[in-house]
Amino acid sequence: MALILNIDTAVDVASICLAKDGKVVSIGKNESQKDHASWLHIAIKEIFEKNNLELRSVDAIAVTGGPGSYTGLRIGMATAKGICFALNKPLISLNTLLVMANAAKMEKADLICPMIDARRMEVYTALYTKELEIVKEPAAITLNEKSFDEYLLNNSICFFGNGSNKFQPIGKSSQAFFSDIKTDASSMISLSEKNFTEKKFVDLAYAEPIYLKEFYTPAK
Repeated sequence: MALILNIDTAVDVASICLAKDGKVVSIGKNESQKDHASWLHIAIKEIFEKNNLELRSVDAIAVTGGPGSYTGLRIGMATAKGICFALNKPLISLNTLLVMANAAKMEKADLICPMIDARRMEVYTALYTKELEIVKEPAAITLNEKSFDEYLLNNSICFFGNGSNKFQPIGKSSQAFFSDIKTDASSMISLSEKNFTEKKFVDLAYAEPIYLKEFYTPAK
């Protein structure tokens, strides 16, 4: 059991969640994606002050390590690593898609398919069982009407996340379900607590975001 600060800046809504012994102590959110960098440090300071705690009292910092927004991932990882370096605390890095799947375990479908918008018809996605076992490894894919045919043949699948609206118009299978379930840093709690208990920490010197595809800059 531990006091863990969970940080999620991987998607359009940034959030932080302070959790103790696997339960929410306090949570903060920012829906303006362009302000994530300026919001995050102030939000962390305020969440500790609000709960009469000092930052040094945390046992670990957890962060969504990707995939997701390139800028958002760098903001979250840099902040988490900075705190860990300064206070000599362990760092937990969680796959963003796994965190999303953790929030959707109660959905009525055989498999869970989180999707993060990756521009054009691309998404970052993976397939999980309700026990969070990987069925399809996290990857960046270009969607088409047959993208999940082999899995939809024998399974109902819940698609969700800010990339799922790309698949909804072309995913015609009666086994495909679409949910507007929202995720935030509170969806990290059980995963970060488990990693802490099992001492699954990442090396601060080598920890970096999981991008899944190269950053593309249009030619001028």
